[in-house]
Amino acid sequence: MTYNYLIAGVGGQGTVLASRLIAAAAMKRGYNVRTAETIGMAQRGGSVVSHIRIGTNVHSPLMPLGSAHALIAFEPAEAARCMTYLAPGGRLVVCDSAIKPVAGALSGDIYDVGNIIEYLKNQAPGPVFICGRAFKDRCGRTLNVALLGVAAQSGAFPFGAEALVETIAEMPRYGEQNIQSFEYGRRTYDENCK
Repeated sequence: MTYNYLIAGVGGQGTVLASRLIAAAAMKRGYNVRTAETIGMAQRGGSVVSHIRIGTNVHSPLMPLGSAHALIAFEPAEAARCMTYLAPGGRLVVCDSAIKPVAGALSGDIYDVGNIIEYLKNQAPGPVFICGRAFKDRCGRTLNVALLGVAAQSGAFPFGAEALVETIAEMPRYGEQNIQSFEYGRRTYDENCK
């Protein structure tokens, strides 16, 4: 069995770090893992998409459309952009805080996050929306790891949350802060999303 995960966000949100944490946790549990990132002007707020494929016999890092077991999006428009990857019945975890693309900000285009969230609600069963403002206030720069906590608690991964906690604890910087954010994401899921 191969498990596919897609993480979507914009440059600076920690998309690549989140994918590396998932990959490292899976390898600790004996899975083969392949990852790939597509980064578009990432340092300037461009799209960042990470593919993570976990299984016993995984050869390609890029997943086919319609095969992601979970889509974890750090920004609503990026979730909408990547919906074609989500498998029927796949999990959708989305941070509701919008980051207007640089091109849109320069042109004055309207970014209607409400319409995007309504679209997402109709695209997947039981999507989980996280209040970005509350998470940012609580977790600061470790919001990405908090979203992993939400996804882990929802049962998105083929391994338990403890594998991610072990992996996060080995981080050379901000390990304790990241563990606290991860646990906050897990608690938030239990309290608000079950």
